[in-house]
Amino acid sequence: MNPITRMVGHYIRRLHQISVGAFMSRISEQDLDLTQVQFAALSVVKEYPEIDQTSLAQHIACDRATTGGVIDRLEKKGFVRRIYQKYDRRRNLIVITDDGRKVYENAIPIVWVVQDDIMRGLTEVEQEELLRLLVKATSASNKFSRAPMSPAAPPAERQRIV
Repeated sequence: MNPITRMVGHYIRRLHQISVGAFMSRISEQDLDLTQVQFAALSVVKEYPEIDQTSLAQHIACDRATTGGVIDRLEKKGFVRRIYQKYDRRRNLIVITDDGRKVYENAIPIVWVVQDDIMRGLTEVEQEELLRLLVKATSASNKFSRAPMSPAAPPAERQRIV
């Protein structure tokens, strides 16, 4: 038996590949121009109006440089805008635009379908257990990440947003 078939990292990588493929397929079917990381950033900016780039990076567990690029692309699409601070040019606030809010509202039902795609084959109880275990494992190993998630960023709950 190949040893990778007993390695959790192998299956996490595979599930990530499946997640990206399902997301891109479902989003492109609806002619939305959005990546998973852009959706995550848009979701946080919507939830936390006037969030700064460092806090946004901590919420989505990306480094500042990557987050800056994500914000640049979202800004070019007209989904967010930066508010430059006169007192501290290094601390820009990010706000969602009306177009960004519309894209988010159009994307969220699709994102829930993607969650179902990813969890296919698991019962509802198993899905909840997997999510609970993933949150537990990532929280316990957060310190090993190159871009740790902020402890202030609450773990997501699998709830339908209606």
